[in-house]
Amino acid sequence: MLFALSEEQAELASTVRSLLDKRADSAAVRAASTSESGHDEALWSALCEQIGVAALPIPEEYDGFGASFFETAVVLEELGRSLAPSPLLATVVATEALLAGGTDEAKARLLPRIAAGEIVTVVLGDGPVLDGDRAGIVLAVRDDELVEVEGAAATWAESMDQSIRLAHVDLSTATLTPIGDGESARARAELVGAAATTALAVGLNDRAVAMTVAYAKERVQFGRPIGSFQALKHRMADMLALTEQSRSASWAASYALADGDADPGTAAFQVHAAASYTLDAAARIAGECVQLHGGIAITWEHDAHLVFKRAHALGQLFGAPHRHRALIDL
Repeated sequence: MLFALSEEQAELASTVRSLLDKRADSAAVRAASTSESGHDEALWSALCEQIGVAALPIPEEYDGFGASFFETAVVLEELGRSLAPSPLLATVVATEALLAGGTDEAKARLLPRIAAGEIVTVVLGDGPVLDGDRAGIVLAVRDDELVEVEGAAATWAESMDQSIRLAHVDLSTATLTPIGDGESARARAELVGAAATTALAVGLNDRAVAMTVAYAKERVQFGRPIGSFQALKHRMADMLALTEQSRSASWAASYALADGDADPGTAAFQVHAAASYTLDAAARIAGECVQLHGGIAITWEHDAHLVFKRAHALGQLFGAPHRHRALIDL
């Protein structure tokens, strides 16, 4: 593989970043996070209709673009950088689960709806579910079956990071219709979810480094910018090194998942290694971002606390770093 984006992937990243720069500044992110839907519905529509982010991994025969998970990871990295709340994480995890385990009938019926921008999520256990109370399509893995859920009771779940929408989904009174193989769906969903969080974390790390360096150039102490002090230069250089190594690990994991010919064991290794390193790095970089901003970083008005919350939330969604390390055979 090449550790660089292709011309088309770079253009995709640039297009998404341009849209987010216009529609997802700090005020917009905060407003969307606390809105009834938990995200900016107009922005989600624009991402789906103008760029087709939900359709990227969906085959052309189901009205998708026929790209791969790697292209979705490129978009997630830009979303991570902007901190914009978005249903894309839930949607891509559920989409990949459906592609891996769903029957042809289920794919033909559901994938065109997903490609058009309808939010979908998948219930993998008893814990909170991404966008569980806002998804138009709800899937679940029950024992060895992938099922479509209708009539489930979903209630919003309070979380530390308001930009990640979670809900408790009660399936006890729901109608569950088998639509495929649960084992394949779960395995794919767990790996894609972990890899997707690393992509979000890489974008977040980029954001934290840029914020910190910009502040260090502006903040003056003892008659000079604090960024000129060698000790702080070293800390910011370490943040950058962690970010770039995280990007390499995340891209390797996403590439392995996107390669249909890749050895499943190798792909799983890449994902667990990337999640272990990248999510730990995100927590450390977020802490440094707060430390190097000083007192202003603990105020509600500054965005540093949004970075800190997102970093620690990502480290819990699809497994904490130490759990991923435990799954690596050395």
